[in-house]
Amino acid sequence: METATDAQRRAVELIEPEATAEARTTDGYIDLLGDDDVESTGTAQDLMTTRLVPRIYERYWRPAWARALKGPTGPSMSEELRIARLLMGLRRGDTVLDVACGPGNFSRAFARIVGDAGLVAGIDASRTMLARGAAETDRSGVGNLALVRGDAIHLPFRSGSFDAVCCFAALHLFAEPFTALDQMRRVLGHEGRIAIMTSARRGITPAPLKPVLERASGMRVFETDEIVAALEARGFTGIHRRLAGLTQFVGGRVA
Repeated sequence: METATDAQRRAVELIEPEATAEARTTDGYIDLLGDDDVESTGTAQDLMTTRLVPRIYERYWRPAWARALKGPTGPSMSEELRIARLLMGLRRGDTVLDVACGPGNFSRAFARIVGDAGLVAGIDASRTMLARGAAETDRSGVGNLALVRGDAIHLPFRSGSFDAVCCFAALHLFAEPFTALDQMRRVLGHEGRIAIMTSARRGITPAPLKPVLERASGMRVFETDEIVAALEARGFTGIHRRLAGLTQFVGGRVA
């Protein structure tokens, strides 16, 4: 077992006691799943657990995939980061949860924004993504980021632990996306903020093709009002949405 960093010790304090019973620190991240694996929804999610995709994810895979879905006039990766920051209203000292953080490219940026007084926890189910993210975090010198291997459908954190939650480019891959939204709402504190980037069915995708695309890719295609309605039903207010190609950016605040 590796010696825990200060950020990892701070993150463990936010984890529910029953979830820490089997916790171990390995390859630079806190592993709460051990030998268990999260159920895959198909090819798209399977690729996230390979050794190749984590190596090329931040520089090639994620930008290329996002550009194809966002369209030629959609926001760049740096603009995506700005959108996430604004939707969450990030400020110094915030505690942030990055759900399905992958190799932690956004997590590291959030950690720099919230500063040493703040903390970012990035959670993902992929061992290879987190190992890559831990190595990149170590090289970057960011000291207030802890990576956690866990299940987004059953977030292991205490209720009300976070000021902000981000889930970019992942909700459509979850087996139970609305249960995941329930969990994100649960871990947010008073006036907590959420930022989501996910799929959106537009007029260019005929309704009859939707189930075909979902079965082929393992990705859910949300209707354009579906996420907004889901956030409203969970008590979020001041909801903002931006559509770009086949994607949507949605944010709100706990009332």
